[in-house]
Amino acid sequence: MDELNLTDSRMRDISAITNADIDIAVGKENDFEIKIRRDDWKEDYTFGNMVYIQGTEYGGVIGEIDTDTNIDTISLVGRTWRGMLEKKIISPPEGQDYMIVSGELNAIMRDIIGQRFGDIFYVSDSSTGITVNNFQFERYCTILSGFEKMLKSVNYKLHIEYRQMKENGCVELSAVPIEDYSDEIELSQDSKLNFKMKDIRNGVNHLICLGKGELQEREVLHLYVQQNGSIGTTQYYTGQDEIEETYENTSAETSQELREGGEERLREIMNGTSFSMDVETLGIEVEIGDYIGGRDYLTGLYMKKPVKGKIYKIIDSVYELEYEIEGDESEE
Repeated sequence: MDELNLTDSRMRDISAITNADIDIAVGKENDFEIKIRRDDWKEDYTFGNMVYIQGTEYGGVIGEIDTDTNIDTISLVGRTWRGMLEKKIISPPEGQDYMIVSGELNAIMRDIIGQRFGDIFYVSDSSTGITVNNFQFERYCTILSGFEKMLKSVNYKLHIEYRQMKENGCVELSAVPIEDYSDEIELSQDSKLNFKMKDIRNGVNHLICLGKGELQEREVLHLYVQQNGSIGTTQYYTGQDEIEETYENTSAETSQELREGGEERLREIMNGTSFSMDVETLGIEVEIGDYIGGRDYLTGLYMKKPVKGKIYKIIDSVYELEYEIEGDESEE
């Protein structure tokens, strides 16, 4: 992995960052912390300046400086590029209920990004050849979640890469296909690594969604998990097998919004599987959104999950890269 570099607010190189502990989390927390000894402090470590690792999405803008004289360190803290996308909202056009888009993936992202970040982000000019028709963004969703859901609907993911040019740099965004590594590599005891695997069969299968209103006038929607794992309004599990829970969303303006929020909640608490493992041990370079698979031969469990986050660390000069799997125990 290349070294971490520092730029000014116009993305012009200043110097490499050395003798520092580094923690950059992308996909979940979307933030970073760079801990520097007070003896190594420089005036260039200031608000608005940026850090990056060339050719990766590890980096972001310094927005916080924390001093701890007890351990004689200063921490540079900020949002990653993905975290910056998480702090901009896709609002419905005036007079419309939703932002609805059609067209090629990169072109749509380019239109939405526009100049909302100045010259920091650049959306690839390349055409994916993939289009969406009348894709509806959720009301007031973040750019990050909106892009991720739109791309996932056509089996694509968001690729982020910092590029440093001769004069200054930019962060390139592009839509790329999701990779399914579970078809090529099966992670198991044969891989000589430890992992955790969980199969939940007692999850909620009936969610009572409560919207606006009082008492008998309150909007109530019943959602049920079907035999194939989908969600509908017809009950499948009954008697002892029925497991119920309530969900409140008094801010839902429409029945559709109540249902969307209820379905999202039900997916979190219904039957499911999860696993976590040290992918880095195998030297596999996977991106957020890509799938990996794992098998426990003793119990017969097999699972395939997407990567939800990556954490890049350098602690005491030792490099480490951790992967967070969707639904792993760290999310509990």
